[in-house]
Amino acid sequence: QVQLVESGGGLVQPGGSLRLSCAASGGIFFSLYAMGWYRQVPGKQRELVANINSAGSTNYADSVKGRFTISRDNAKNTVYLQMNSLKPEDTAVYYCTLLAYWGQGTQVTVSS
Repeated sequence: QVQLVESGGGLVQPGGSLRLSCAASGGIFFSLYAMGWYRQVPGKQRELVANINSAGSTNYADSVKGRFTISRDNAKNTVYLQMNSLKPEDTAVYYCTLLAYWGQGTQVTVSS
């Protein structure tokens, strides 16, 4: 059973930074698979923020390009999302995903 556990969310002022982490467990060969970060605001569909494949190639939503960076550490079975220059519209619950599995989500609130 694969488990994904996110951490690193919180309250930050506009222009600030946060680093989200997602640790995978469950005997999966983590390094073989792409992983992604999504976010969801109440009443809206979950949207892709960024993903990274097994070779390290990345893809970003237009709204976060140049501000967010996704990376992975295969030795730690962990994927990260470095979020800089945060805006109020980045406020959402952030989820990581691997194959058909999802984490429980971590709240990010950007507010002064």
